[in-house]
Amino acid sequence: MTELDSTASAPISAARRLAPFYYAATSALFLAASSVPTPLYRLYQQAFAFSPVLLTVIFAVYAFSLLAALLIVGSISDHLGRRPVIFASILLNMVAIALFLMARGADWLIAARTVQGFATGTAVSSIGAALVDLDPIRGSITNSLAPLAGMAIGALGTSLLIQFAPAPTALVYVVTLALLTLQAALLWLVPETTSRRAGLLASLKPEIAVPQQARRTLLALTPINIAVWALAGFYLSLVPSLIGATTGSTAPLVGGSVVAALTISGAAAVFLLRKRSAATIMRFGIPSMTLGILTVIAGMHAAEVPILALGTLIAGAGFGAAFLGTVRSIMPLAKPDERAGLLSAFYIQSYLAFSVPAILAGFLSKALGFAEAADIYAAAILLLVGWGVVALMAGQEKPLSNT
Repeated sequence: MTELDSTASAPISAARRLAPFYYAATSALFLAASSVPTPLYRLYQQAFAFSPVLLTVIFAVYAFSLLAALLIVGSISDHLGRRPVIFASILLNMVAIALFLMARGADWLIAARTVQGFATGTAVSSIGAALVDLDPIRGSITNSLAPLAGMAIGALGTSLLIQFAPAPTALVYVVTLALLTLQAALLWLVPETTSRRAGLLASLKPEIAVPQQARRTLLALTPINIAVWALAGFYLSLVPSLIGATTGSTAPLVGGSVVAALTISGAAAVFLLRKRSAATIMRFGIPSMTLGILTVIAGMHAAEVPILALGTLIAGAGFGAAFLGTVRSIMPLAKPDERAGLLSAFYIQSYLAFSVPAILAGFLSKALGFAEAADIYAAAILLLVGWGVVALMAGQEKPLSNT
């Protein structure tokens, strides 16, 4: 290699080393933006006078729109390249943030969440695939860690701004919009991680693209994955309202902190367990989530925020571990050109579990009250966990033992 070649390749090498950090930060920002409205829901309810059912609908349209994006364009970056798809997703998310800024009623919030869901759904599979392109092992870890960190930052950052800064329903969106603008500019400094290939139009046909070699593992882990995401959906939609109704605490920072505690402890578990096998991670995650949920319910009935927060930290550790164990189990089973499609299928399952139970919880909350709805919801999650344990003990987790 000549001196000129060496000099020319240096920026490319540096950009490739920085690429994982960029993609991780972008993933975190998308999920942070998605959790920004959570601490604001109580303010929106007061301003626009809508019911808990409509609140969960506003929350859930995001997930349904995200699912639509995954079904239609989930594997599009396998054909167009990662960067163009991520750039389009960032622009679309900026449109969603602008709609939040202009919101004058529940219909505006539904429109904003719909656009935001499609933007996030388009982005997550592309960003996730790019991270795995760069490093299959570390990429799987980052795909688990970055979204959890992002959701924590979004919920806690918004709560702090509501509590201590002016214009609570505007300032946080201005900050988010500025960060998205920066991400859009920086995108073109990192290298593309895949080459374009034919089949773009065929890829737009909605389908669940689970490679044959990954199907058994994904099926075995389905009950656990549903339980994990149903827990997250409940926290991000109704927990701030639940805390106010059962403990009497109306401080925005309390509700936001409890929500953030779930994802912060989840992110910590992912980081601490990142070098463990998938089977070991799941053996930690399942009991932790079970114990945490039971502690949360005890704290709710005792009307004690500290007990509720402790349970959330324990449940969050289990949530993060189970999420990592699932991603670690399935993603290495896909070939490079199958990764975006498999990740889309995984997120379809995850976000259905994230949204549908939360809507049901909204109806239960209106009919029975928040405490009773939480009891039923927790029981359903624990039944799913039990079902998953039975399935794994029956030997359906065989691929995990070699991961």
